[in-house]
Amino acid sequence: MIELKDIVVKFGDFEALHNINVEVREGEFFTFLGPSGCGKTTTLRTITGFIEPVSGTVSVKGVDITHVPIEKRNIGIVFQSYALFPSMTVYNNIAFGLKVQKLKKQEIDDKVRAIARKVDLSDEQLEKAVSQLSGGQQQRVAIARALVTGPAIICMDEPLSNLDAKLRVQLRNELKKMQRDFGITTIYVTHDQEEALTLSDRIAVFNKGFIEQIGTPNEVYNHSKTEFVCNFIGDINRLEDEVSAAMKLDPARHHFVRLERIRVNRPADENELRLDGVIESREYYGLYIKYYIHVGSQTIKAIEKNDGINIYEPGEKVTVGIHPVDVMSYDAAPDAN
Repeated sequence: MIELKDIVVKFGDFEALHNINVEVREGEFFTFLGPSGCGKTTTLRTITGFIEPVSGTVSVKGVDITHVPIEKRNIGIVFQSYALFPSMTVYNNIAFGLKVQKLKKQEIDDKVRAIARKVDLSDEQLEKAVSQLSGGQQQRVAIARALVTGPAIICMDEPLSNLDAKLRVQLRNELKKMQRDFGITTIYVTHDQEEALTLSDRIAVFNKGFIEQIGTPNEVYNHSKTEFVCNFIGDINRLEDEVSAAMKLDPARHHFVRLERIRVNRPADENELRLDGVIESREYYGLYIKYYIHVGSQTIKAIEKNDGINIYEPGEKVTVGIHPVDVMSYDAAPDAN
């Protein structure tokens, strides 16, 4: 549905995006993920029309919209700051785009109240000033305003980043449900790996103006294409030379294994490397326990499900199992240590 082809964006002499190529399918929840300054928001702003590329094209359903004005792209936008009018009522904030379209008063009222119900805003809240609402309620207003005009696409730039952790998780779940209910094609920008893995159908991982990998959450997490993706998505162990040699891994490459793939004091598995270790410390999370285990010359991190029985204490000797199939390996960069 949305295609970015060979997009290059420059700010003066600085090239912010280098030949970006992305295809977003209709109805998909597609996330741009990466650290600050990697190009994800610049790419979003190129799609919405706030930034014009120096080369390349932006197409929607086969139609080139690269030079189409923002207001004619039929794209809803939810900004990080929400960009609401604080002195206006919730009702008038949501109705703003419909009034610009010069719809009849009754049609505006019907659309505003219908979208408010869908995002769980009450009639009483519609009459309040936006400044009277909580951060989570303001986020719902911003989403309602973006959706009420019936856009083909909605773009969201870190819409949960201003909320506290508990509310972020709650609204993350609501956001995904809303997107499924509306069936609207959604492009979402975030630096939060957990948010991206939870919400997305597919993810594009950005790094310094390039896309390192595009794939499903499972693909980018369990089959990371590059060492950058491997390190950026979730926590991971880099296997040092002693362990790599014991596993007969190529010494010229870098080798990594996810924490949940490390097997602590479990029955031996065929072809698995077994290593003696000592618990250095642990972090208790309730559902699981994260262990730091001294193995040879390095510390290996492992996550074990908390069964309430097998909980290991610092100083306790354990056996660590690593299966070769769980190791992700990458060629070392020329300047890598």
